[in-house]
Amino acid sequence: MAFDIIIKNGRYFDGTGAASSIKNIGIRDGRISQVCSESLDENGCRNVIDAKNQWVMPGFIDTHTHYDSELMVSPSLSESVRHGVTTVLVGSCSLSMVCSDAEDASDIFTRVETVPREKVLPILQKKKTWSTPKQWLEFVETLPLGPNVMSFLGHSDLRTAVMGLSRATDRAIKPTETEMKKMEGLLDEALQNGFLGLSTMCLKWDKVDGDREWSKSLPSTYAHWKEVSRLNNLLRRYDRVHQGAPNAANALQINEYMRECIGIFKKRLKTTLISRMDLKGSAYLTQLTNLAAKVANFFGGDFRWQVLPTPFTVYADGIDVVFFEEFGAGEMALDLKNQVQRNSLLKDESYRRQFRKFYGEKLSPRVWQRDFGDAIILDCPDQTIVGKNFEEVAKKRNVHVVDLFLDLVVEYGTKLRWYTTVGNHRKHVLKNMVKDKKSLITFSDAGAHIRNMAFYNLPLRMLKLVKESLDEEQEGKGKSIMTMEQAVHRMTGDQANWFNVDAGRIHEGDRADVVVIDPTGFDQNLEQVSWDEMENFGLDRLVNRNPGLVKHVVINGKLAVENEQISENLGKQKGFGAFLPAH
Repeated sequence: MAFDIIIKNGRYFDGTGAASSIKNIGIRDGRISQVCSESLDENGCRNVIDAKNQWVMPGFIDTHTHYDSELMVSPSLSESVRHGVTTVLVGSCSLSMVCSDAEDASDIFTRVETVPREKVLPILQKKKTWSTPKQWLEFVETLPLGPNVMSFLGHSDLRTAVMGLSRATDRAIKPTETEMKKMEGLLDEALQNGFLGLSTMCLKWDKVDGDREWSKSLPSTYAHWKEVSRLNNLLRRYDRVHQGAPNAANALQINEYMRECIGIFKKRLKTTLISRMDLKGSAYLTQLTNLAAKVANFFGGDFRWQVLPTPFTVYADGIDVVFFEEFGAGEMALDLKNQVQRNSLLKDESYRRQFRKFYGEKLSPRVWQRDFGDAIILDCPDQTIVGKNFEEVAKKRNVHVVDLFLDLVVEYGTKLRWYTTVGNHRKHVLKNMVKDKKSLITFSDAGAHIRNMAFYNLPLRMLKLVKESLDEEQEGKGKSIMTMEQAVHRMTGDQANWFNVDAGRIHEGDRADVVVIDPTGFDQNLEQVSWDEMENFGLDRLVNRNPGLVKHVVINGKLAVENEQISENLGKQKGFGAFLPAH
């Protein structure tokens, strides 16, 4: 029988970390049919790709996305596929769209992930006919998926479906025993149907959207730990994963996750938390997170921090950016929907004194470093200040930098666009975090924060970081982080093995999810962002564009990207991606 695709003369990385070599790969019926050094018979093969001087590796796995609403109307998920991602994981941060009704699912998702409610809610109202994990899976299997899809069941989704949004966001109310058993039943159904586990949230400044419970924290944050612990018992039974996010304002709260991970008279629990980061405003947390991981794993846990392998740069429109939720004055402003009311608050002198007080605090845990001198103005109707930081402008105008910022927000609103890098700015620290074998290289947030950040090419950034360290070692300027084979493994087989899914390697008989890249394409700025249309949403979003790097992407034996061009059939015809269950 003829091969469907032959990829010849490429440097073959199998996804296990084994040494790479020049190989030829034959693909037939969606599987890797042959891998060898000898030439393959090209007779009858429709697609022969000459990958000379290029790298051939398993498709990348992105294990932290928020594509939950997008896959309903744009199942190609082409923004990830174009960068070599062939498998994505949805349902992160307690936010799935499985059990709760359309309005509830929208309200717990849209403000947190900054995708407009007026876009997401109509999609859910039109599409959502399911209310159980099995029904959601049946819907997903009807979609012409681009990449493969895996899913967590989100605790906020689960809790809201069982208790109702109002009761689920009331700290004084605990679920009844009947409600608790119903939650356990839905989670059990999810795990039986291949969901990878449960995602929870303890970070208080992720807020609810809509008119009913506006600005309350996510439902998962109101759960007492006994509730979470009962659900964790199901995860242990199925050997599945708990994804969580500790409360950044309470460093000791992580002990709850660590205790569950280790087990203590119970089976250990696979646990991954968001996120280990070298924060400018809380550099000491880097050491604390490292210590927590070492302690948990030393005592028998199976724990992994999620690590973003690139500087964490965030873009903002006026005051509309999530990290202002972490301190009282910023939270007060974001709690106001009405622009007139918000501007009135921002002009109030007593409010400004409070904002300056929070801004001046340097010891409390924080994500944002609270330094407007480290924030560059990208766009503003007043072109004289574009390209400058707020501190420069404030000094020139002889005003406090907080007053300057609030004045500009009042005058220009979201037309004031700026950016800052809040973490992972020190390359030597970043290298140490990614080379830790217990780090999970992920946290792209693909599909969310569409005006604030873009990490769709996260795996490529990881490979470039490693390539640079290898080049430096060759030049005698330092020691490499790891081999390129190990780097590929971290983005493919390592994650597939930990989540226990059929992906991440390309041996004979494996799924044919393959990416071909040209390593000379790494000689460009992978942190650069640009704008492009969000398919079927009528919105523009920040994206990554890296011409000359990812040449071909194969999903389930079909060319999803050929010569850097997205297939016109991706997201329109079935046969590319599929739902990948946990084994």
